[in-house]
Amino acid sequence: MTTSPRWRHIARTLTDYALLTVGALLSATAVRFFLVPNQVVTGGLTGVAQLLNTFIGTPVGVVVLILNIPLLIAGWRYLGGAVFGVRTFYTVVVMSLAIDGLAPFARPITNDPLLYSLYGGVIDGIGIGLVLRARGTTGGSDILARLIERRFGVQPGRSLLGFDTMVFTAALFSYGPEKILYALLVAFTASRAIDTVLAAGKGARQALIITSSPEPIRQAVLHRIGRGVTQLEAIGGYTGATRAVLLCVVARTEIGALKNIVSNIDPAAFVIIGEVEEVLGEGFTPAR
Repeated sequence: MTTSPRWRHIARTLTDYALLTVGALLSATAVRFFLVPNQVVTGGLTGVAQLLNTFIGTPVGVVVLILNIPLLIAGWRYLGGAVFGVRTFYTVVVMSLAIDGLAPFARPITNDPLLYSLYGGVIDGIGIGLVLRARGTTGGSDILARLIERRFGVQPGRSLLGFDTMVFTAALFSYGPEKILYALLVAFTASRAIDTVLAAGKGARQALIITSSPEPIRQAVLHRIGRGVTQLEAIGGYTGATRAVLLCVVARTEIGALKNIVSNIDPAAFVIIGEVEEVLGEGFTPAR
């Protein structure tokens, strides 16, 4: 039974909001259990909220939400429209409420600086990565950087670096230089975790097969692995002879089966296998 496009859209939307929720809760957990109790500041508006909590005792989550409101309004209007605005607003609200809602239960899980920095960065990065996969953001300086890019043409990376530098400089006088070093470790760990989450399940392998037996290999790939094959015609640079080139993309787990097929049919085939960051289309991630 074929699922209608409407139901596929509903299922995809529900999945996205589940990811937004889990991601927001993970980020809140990292902030509340690993970073705030150990006075390790993060970048962005959450870092500003942590500093204000230290200076005047304001709730971290409430301040994060208040600071995000004007940015959310501006982002809704100038950046991504309804999808961007609703998903980002939902994520910010869930994360902010969770940060303050978890406060009564928050106790430092570990007092080891290396452990709370690494675990805080990994958990926060996984949370942000899930939010980004679901086409949302955690708001804050990300929106500000995109607005600055739109208005002044400054690359978002530079804006984020400048904003985080100001936050870390302020934290330097509040928490001391050692805490800033751990904050940088958190930022680096979180960025790696984000990249890992965004790449998970999207990678594949691309194979270019130069062979004198294209038809048997094409049939075997189609029927044994179930992957599509595109046949190209190439001219040898040395011989000038026309040769067939087969192009196919397979999952990582299927690369062994592909090499086995080629070696059994044409041991003399020339095979180039490369990493593919993301594949959209039938058999892989749906294009949307």
